[in-house]
Amino acid sequence: MFLRPIINGTGNYYIEAQTRDARRTDVIVDYLGEQFIIELKKWYGNEYNARGEAQLTDYLEYYHKDKGYMISFNFNKNKKTGIQEIRFGDKIIVEAVV
Repeated sequence: MFLRPIINGTGNYYIEAQTRDARRTDVIVDYLGEQFIIELKKWYGNEYNARGEAQLTDYLEYYHKDKGYMISFNFNKNKKTGIQEIRFGDKIIVEAVV
């Protein structure tokens, strides 16, 4: 529902879109001729987060994209929020921790 007013008929978004190899991406947004691959994760520690980054990298490879986005929901009281750009192999991941 949050994306609908932003896209406002100029694009589309897909939730849990299935790839040909039966995997499911969290969110794909098509907007003004560009495609954005977005992975959503709950924070369960660094190891789990690294697996999410690898998963997103696989999706980027599948969709032939160099840049993807990951939103991590961290409910830890001592969390460090913010946005950072991570290079994962030959891909760039923009990760936002909220």
